Amino acid sequence: MSSLEGKVAVVTGSARGIGAEFVRALARAGAAVLAADILRTDEVVEEVRGLGGNAIGAHCDVTLARDVAALAKTCTENFGPAHILVNNAGLHPSPQPFEDLTFEYWRRTMAVNLDSMFLTIQAFLPGMKHHRWGRIVNMSSSSANTAPPMGAPYVASKLGIVGLTRAAATEFGPHGITVNAISPNPVRTPGADGALSEDMFQMIAAAQPVPRVMEPQDLSGTLLFLCSDASSFITGQNLHVDGGTVRAG
Repeated sequence: MSSLEGKVAVVTGSARGIGAEFVRALARAGAAVLAADILRTDEVVEEVRGLGGNAIGAHCDVTLARDVAALAKTCTENFGPAHILVNNAGLHPSPQPFEDLTFEYWRRTMAVNLDSMFLTIQAFLPGMKHHRWGRIVNMSSSSANTAPPMGAPYVASKLGIVGLTRAAATEFGPHGITVNAISPNPVRTPGADGALSEDMFQMIAAAQPVPRVMEPQDLSGTLLFLCSDASSFITGQNLHVDGGTVRAG
């Protein structure tokens, strides 16, 4: 897999869990990384710098256009226009029967999980067009296919990400920009730990052909491949990294 030396990457939702692992992986591959989150990213940024990598942090509420615009400006001022955008920020599901859902919760889920990707892609697209090279990776979920009960807003938002990925791939391909999605099963992270019990993690793992609980590191190889020159002819795809749970679609 090719090096990412000389590339600039932005990762949203990167203070902990999957996002923090993505920051570490991209930095190890040689990219300069802007770690964005509504939470403080000091810990992962300091870890990367301590290992000789290049990273900075930025506060960003990805549901706010002004915050996303400021994030793009921060990237340009510190590293130059981004080559890589990893849309990882997301709201973990709070299982509720459909009839108990409020419109406020529905809208909040869509704003964090889907609307934010519209904002970030639009903000960083001009720089990628300038480079004539870009990689956009959007985090979806295997639940978009499996549709577990009491998760309508989450499932709808994650399937919307797949549609956005495909539509963007169609438009951006002529500019040397690929757009793909990754759909994991539940991953053991601080956020998911609050939504799933250990028994539920183990039950999900037992149903997978690869019968173990997913960890953030299980996603790094796929991310690096999609961000590299090795994946230049792959776009508009939704890669299920889920231990084999989804074997079609």
